[in-house]
Amino acid sequence: MTAIGFESHDHAHCIDDALRAADARCAQRKLQFTPVRRRVLEILLREHRALGAYDILAELAAEGLGAQPPVAYRALDFLVQHGLAHRIERLNAYAACAHMDHDHVPAFLVCRACKAVAEAETELTQGRLGTAARSTGFAIERIVVEAEGLCPACAGTGT
Repeated sequence: MTAIGFESHDHAHCIDDALRAADARCAQRKLQFTPVRRRVLEILLREHRALGAYDILAELAAEGLGAQPPVAYRALDFLVQHGLAHRIERLNAYAACAHMDHDHVPAFLVCRACKAVAEAETELTQGRLGTAARSTGFAIERIVVEAEGLCPACAGTGT
């Protein structure tokens, strides 16, 4: 399992690839990828960290794209519903999906110091949870996996 988010990379290229994947996903599913929804995704993609709805709303308001909370929440709901972003339960915040090109079960590594988020993929049918579900006849529909700790940058500073 590889986590995407903490490693050094060409971030501009990362954002461009993610926006292309989002455009393709929306076109394939005939979804309205409105300018506000796209801008919210761009804000989330800017950094590999989780952002709260009000952080996003502040940027939208500054850009004249809406100042009321429903604007941000509707865009975030759309992005999460269609696999373009994820809600980080632990932080009550959102992060752009690192694997927009395919459906998957995400697992998050959340830095408690800087709030950076790395996304890894898990599998519903594997591991002890999958085994327990199969043996009891339980059908897993949703899993939230969030691990809290220190990212490599914060661990190196002793934070």
